[in-house]
Amino acid sequence: MGRTATVAVCTLNQWAMDFEGNLKRILLSIQQAKEAGARYRSGPELEICGYNCEDHFYESDTLLHCWEVLAVLLKSPECEDMLVDVGMPVMHRNVTYNCRIAFLNRRILLIRPKMAMCDNGNYRESRWFSPWSKERTVEEHFLPRMIAQITSQQTVHIGDAVIATHDTCIGFEICEELWNPSSNHIPMALDGVEIISNGSGSYFELRKAYVTVDLVKSATYKSGGCYMFSNMRGCDGARVYFNGGSSITVNGQVLSRSKQFGLAEVEVTVATVDLEDIRSYRNSIRSRTFTASKTNPYPRIKVDFALTSDSLIFNAPDAPINLKDDEAEESKIIYYTPEEEISMAPACWLWDYLRRSCQGGFFLPLSGGVDSSATACLVYSMCCMIVESVQKGDVQVLMDIRKIVGDPEYVPTDPKQLCNTLLVTCYMATENSSTETKSRAADLASQLGACHHSVIIDTAISAILGIFYQVTKLKPRFKVQGGSPRENLALQNIQARIRMVIAYLFAQLMLWVRGRPGGLLVLGSGNVDEALRGYFTKYDCSSADINPIGGIAKNDLKSFLIFFRKKYNLPAIDQILEAQPTAELEPLQAGQLVQLDEIDMGMTYVELGIFGRLRKQNCAGPLSMFCQLVHTWNHLSPKEVADKVKHFYRCYAINRHKMTILTPSCHAETYSPDDNRFDHRQFLYNHTWKWQFNAIDEQLQQLPSEGSSSSKSRKNAPKVPAKPRVIPMSSVVSTKTHPGVVV
Repeated sequence: MGRTATVAVCTLNQWAMDFEGNLKRILLSIQQAKEAGARYRSGPELEICGYNCEDHFYESDTLLHCWEVLAVLLKSPECEDMLVDVGMPVMHRNVTYNCRIAFLNRRILLIRPKMAMCDNGNYRESRWFSPWSKERTVEEHFLPRMIAQITSQQTVHIGDAVIATHDTCIGFEICEELWNPSSNHIPMALDGVEIISNGSGSYFELRKAYVTVDLVKSATYKSGGCYMFSNMRGCDGARVYFNGGSSITVNGQVLSRSKQFGLAEVEVTVATVDLEDIRSYRNSIRSRTFTASKTNPYPRIKVDFALTSDSLIFNAPDAPINLKDDEAEESKIIYYTPEEEISMAPACWLWDYLRRSCQGGFFLPLSGGVDSSATACLVYSMCCMIVESVQKGDVQVLMDIRKIVGDPEYVPTDPKQLCNTLLVTCYMATENSSTETKSRAADLASQLGACHHSVIIDTAISAILGIFYQVTKLKPRFKVQGGSPRENLALQNIQARIRMVIAYLFAQLMLWVRGRPGGLLVLGSGNVDEALRGYFTKYDCSSADINPIGGIAKNDLKSFLIFFRKKYNLPAIDQILEAQPTAELEPLQAGQLVQLDEIDMGMTYVELGIFGRLRKQNCAGPLSMFCQLVHTWNHLSPKEVADKVKHFYRCYAINRHKMTILTPSCHAETYSPDDNRFDHRQFLYNHTWKWQFNAIDEQLQQLPSEGSSSSKSRKNAPKVPAKPRVIPMSSVVSTKTHPGVVV
């Protein structure tokens, strides 16, 4: 054993544009890292402003507020005598970069820009940032005056450099650089960089948890060194859930790792690293040393600071932790099953959205089918996590749940009781609904504890059809009654759309009925397969406030329900799984269902999952898809395979317009607010805008007072017509009650 250094990585639940809250969480993480004995703290990507600011990165206000937060950090006593790096955007010579800023004792050491942008999946970094392309090169960056007054520095280095302390050398990667085939950690390690820090914003996907673990282990196994991986966790205001998993890895072995899922806003993971182990490990790989002897050096920023103590036996290094697949302790690495991931990730995402949107709970049209039942179970899973967090002493979770329920003394102790407080479900029956689905919905709601209602909506449907008859003197009929396909489709869709209207009425008023303030968020329950196929009614399931299962396949949802039924002893799920999926929008025959989803769609959910993966992951067009499936679908003739592929793409093309309203809206105007196709911004804000409004107030105080000459000159200036006052209205969208039909 040689000299040991204690370092910390941080898992933060940040919120895009919430500078006040983000600052508090960063400060808390620094304080906890220092209390744990760490001399170096690193955090997630863009932690000061939040990752998903999107088109707010174009605004100079965003850059200004980031510098203001950094100024607070520089002056904070929590940061004294600790090397800290934080993530924020920086504009250098009129180009904006995604950066890490390393500082120590009120002095900025280095601004390190990201060198590889991520533009796949949900990432669009090149829309707002440029990559730093000058390898092993630094330039002088002129600091804002507010920072220069604190640091007594006019300029600092920006670029591809490393930090040299008395006892070690520290380098940086930022998220995508770890995934890049030409990762920076290799040349840095060859140049003697012993600690590599990666501030990341890696989001959740099913079956993805092992990826970052394998990448980090492989990087340090191959080149030696300590890799510090810090990741965000939670919903920061957009459509992704960041899945934590911050870790500290040395020489191919994980020393410590944070939870993947959880409600805690701040989790600090600490490890004590033996620097001599790194040196011995590297020196023993002879081919590596030969390559390192001829590597080009990085610019080194020298700092009068040490991560280690003078004593060789001050702290013992941490031992590696074991890789576990099941029944693992919290201190172990856990690879959850897909069913476990589904039970936790959307539940955490729901919690963040609920508490940050200042609403009082959820309203869910519960049909008794797999999709809406899975959605209800996710709310129950969220309630279980809340109760568990409160029991473990999480003060922030307790404060948030008290605010949501409107009771400053409330303490949740039972998930079922909490579910009754937060979740209102409703079975909306028509003459086409069966007693079986009604019973299944009621049984599940009862076992989960949800506040459940059952209503008949035929009178509302008849009233709308009466309006149509008043105008046209015609009465549309179902297909089984001799009606045309257009009539049949219209009669189905009116049921689904009426359910949306009723859902929002109940969501807005049910807390009023229960004597509580606020309203409820309407939950959608359309799965990813139905969205791909377009098998839903437009402005029904596509028009909810949020949809926790919108990215999950039907068969994964079934597997999740099997797991959930066993874990929480919910026998009502048995009948839900046994029933065949149906929209229940066409008349019953002899009291029995005649409409089944897979028959309506012309393909099974298993086939839809295969189509979806080939189309997206394999980038297959119709020809490529057919060429691949004709060799694997041996149970079908080539003609049948071709017909299925054609049918899928035909349905996809016909229903493509529906995808645009899954995330509003279709871009048309230059000022369109469509945030997923044109105007990239989060869809959840902190309505107080505390940091930003304080900045406005500070500027107001600097304006000349009334009566001064400057004030008089403004009064004499030409009048500018005032803009009309716009009063914001709450958005009204809908939810899914049944799978729906093609249009």
